[in-house]
Amino acid sequence: MTTAKPVIVALSGGVDSAVAALLLRDAGYEVQCLHMSNWDDDGDCDAAAEFQDARKIARHLGLPLHRVSFAAEYRNQVFSEFLAECRAGRTPNPDVLCNRRIKFGAMRRYARRLGAAYLATGHYARLIRTQAQPQLFKGADRNKDQSYFLHGVAGTAFEDVLFPLGDMHKLEVRARARAANMPSADKKDSTGICFIGERDFAEFLARYLPAEPGPIRAPDGHLLGEHRGLAFFTLGQRHGLELGGLRGFGPEPWYVAAKDTTTNTLVVVQGTNHPLLYQNWLTAESIHWINGPPPAWDDGATLQCRAKTRYRQPDAACSVARAGTDSLRADFERPQRAVTPGQFVVFYQGDRCLGGATIAAAGMNRAALAAAG
Repeated sequence: MTTAKPVIVALSGGVDSAVAALLLRDAGYEVQCLHMSNWDDDGDCDAAAEFQDARKIARHLGLPLHRVSFAAEYRNQVFSEFLAECRAGRTPNPDVLCNRRIKFGAMRRYARRLGAAYLATGHYARLIRTQAQPQLFKGADRNKDQSYFLHGVAGTAFEDVLFPLGDMHKLEVRARARAANMPSADKKDSTGICFIGERDFAEFLARYLPAEPGPIRAPDGHLLGEHRGLAFFTLGQRHGLELGGLRGFGPEPWYVAAKDTTTNTLVVVQGTNHPLLYQNWLTAESIHWINGPPPAWDDGATLQCRAKTRYRQPDAACSVARAGTDSLRADFERPQRAVTPGQFVVFYQGDRCLGGATIAAAGMNRAALAAAG
């Protein structure tokens, strides 16, 4: 890293961004910190407490701290789209949009106005500058790798970005924080939706979407119960169905296998490995390539790569072909569990993240599966 450059570190109040600031300070950068409050505090998301944690960290490191709110931008550019997708029966991932439009959009521009040459965050991902644009690679810690959530950011937006934790493992980060007596050294990781926090998701969503009850049915059409609204469920979901102890059925848990928006029906199956929970093809739209389309794509050829259809899922080999001007079809060598419309399929070649697209539909080509053995 080049030293003596002004850097704005996005300081959340957690251990990762704290260690990112520590590493850059000790490397000789001119570091300032920026804390964002991007959700209106409604009593559940304690933005004030997070800011106080950030203040303690900045004070401990001897660094100046700025504070900014992008709540209006988040609601208009991320949350409104999230709700629209939920209403349509899909399962969106607001963290991807937040990275594209807020963290590496509005926040990046704000950091430049503060005079920063670089914006740094505590993401577990790597940027390798081997071409005109930086290329996004997986983080060294595969259990924490966040390239999936960053795939929607353009390569040009990474030109002045630093990921100091990209080559580190979480245990190393914790150890570094403890060695520096960091106030957040043992603070637990946040697992909630970006800027909304950790809370009961169905209860939170019910504040914005009306209940639209409908039938819960088995694949053969057998009526099993009633759901509160398709928006409150996602494919592969187990909890919240309240279907225990049905007469004539075994003790295995029930899982959401499909959402029929035309009849407002939730289709469920028993057993985590039920065949209807698996798909070996998908179609996706709104394609985004981080550094522009791969050469094979420009040539109209089928792209051979690996892909994730959800975070923390192992990469899976697939063939990707054009399906329209802004759509594609991916066929997997092995069936994938609960491929969900509204989520993202993200493509990789080795550790390099190529980009991704929004899943529109998925299914099982059993003939192709049988032919593959």
